[in-house]
Amino acid sequence: MNKHSVHQLILDKLRIDLDIAERAALTAYETATHEENIAENKYDTLGLEAAYLAAGQAKRVEEIRQSLALCQNLTLRAYDDQRGIEIGALLGLEDEKGREQWLFLAPDAAGLKVEVVGQPITVITPRSPLGKSLLGKFEGDEVEILVAGARQQFAVTEVL
Repeated sequence: MNKHSVHQLILDKLRIDLDIAERAALTAYETATHEENIAENKYDTLGLEAAYLAAGQAKRVEEIRQSLALCQNLTLRAYDDQRGIEIGALLGLEDEKGREQWLFLAPDAAGLKVEVVGQPITVITPRSPLGKSLLGKFEGDEVEILVAGARQQFAVTEVL
């Protein structure tokens, strides 16, 4: 698996998401400001509801723009077995039941998923419990996190 290809897929997905969000925000704004949606009485709330939706869509656009900017400015480095896992690492984890997953540790865009040759890769950030616990760990290390009071343990199988 190639870390640079995964990074590019993440950037491409963020650009697509940004385009969709911008179009949704524009549609919501046009609906909120359309003359047919001017309230005729205090019970006519379509325009107000559309304005709330437009504000939410605009906020989402800014969040995606921020994620895209942070990920574009990410400098990918080769894994250094002296420094351990850091932002920009692509890594494989195995849970206690032997299930494997691939993660990309990014500065933002948590939860975004991309796929490489049928292998799903999930973006996590150091703000998540798992991302925080992975920082500085090494290939072969184990990490443990608590999620909703339940202990979860993972082994780092590979780091790129």
